[in-house]
Order: sequence, then C-alpha cells, then structure tokens
Amino acid sequence: MPLYEHQRHKPQSTDSTDDSRELIVACAPMRSNINLSGIARTASASGINRLVLTGNAKLINKIARDGADELSVEIHRTLPPVLKGFREAGYRLVGLEQTTNSQDLNHYTFASRTVLVIGNERTGLTEEILAELDDVIEIPVYGLPHSFNVSSATAMALYEYRRQLNPTPS
Repeated sequence: MPLYEHQRHKPQSTDSTDDSRELIVACAPMRSNINLSGIARTASASGINRLVLTGNAKLINKIARDGADELSVEIHRTLPPVLKGFREAGYRLVGLEQTTNSQDLNHYTFASRTVLVIGNERTGLTEEILAELDDVIEIPVYGLPHSFNVSSATAMALYEYRRQLNPTPS
C-alpha cells in the first residue's frame, strides 16, 4: 500500500485574476517552426495571450495544440519597430540572451507589463534588437552545450514570470 495516494486532478481555471499583469512574447525570426510551436504551446499554458512572431513563422498545430487557438498571433517582417511601439505603450523590454551585462533569471524581478524577447536558435538576438532592450536576462547553464534550447529557455522564463507575478491558483 502506498504511503500517499495521488490522483490526477482537473485542469486549473484559465480565468485571469489580474489583467494588470501582462506579458507578451516576441520572437526574432526562428530557424525551426517546431521550436516556435513549442513556445506557442508553453505561452498559452502560461496564460499568455499575445505572441509576436517575425519572418516566415508558421505554427504547427500538432505541436502548439490548443495553444494556437488561444493566442493572439501577430506576424511582422522585423522586430525593432514593433519593440519601439511596445516601449511607447509602457512595456519593459526584456531579452532572453547571454550577454556581457545580462542578469541571472534567478535574481531578476519582472515588471508586470513586460515583453519577453526571444532570439534565434543559433544567432540569438541581433545587435539591433539588443539596442532596443531595457534588460537582458540569462539562464545559468551548468554543462554543455552552453545554452538551453530556445523553446526550453522560453518555458523557464515564462514560468519564472508567472511564479513572481501570479500567486498559485487555488
């Protein structure tokens, strides 16, 4: 007989409790629509409702699953003009990248209105995009390779944003 019994529970409510906590995910052109679709699925599961994509982006519904239907997806040619618009609207622009002055995700405090900017799998965020950002955060890596997969890293950052700004649902 097990010490504790565990039973699956029904999914949490998707109702937002506080609309002032707003995170938008903005992606530089990606090489892989598989990674992009994984980001869309994670964004939706994290309660994100707006995803900004650039380049020849296409979501794969089998991977994005229900998330693709729940997200407002915008596709733009380039990211810098879009980021300028978000700044003017009062968002904090935060890049997820390894840079000289990036802050450790574990010690970073997110603003409630944030645009999380995700770079390309191989080339990361360009100098032009980095110049637009208010902050850059990175995830510590303890082995090889020296960075996490872009979809995995985005999931970690989204989880940390939600952990900081949204109490555990009851």
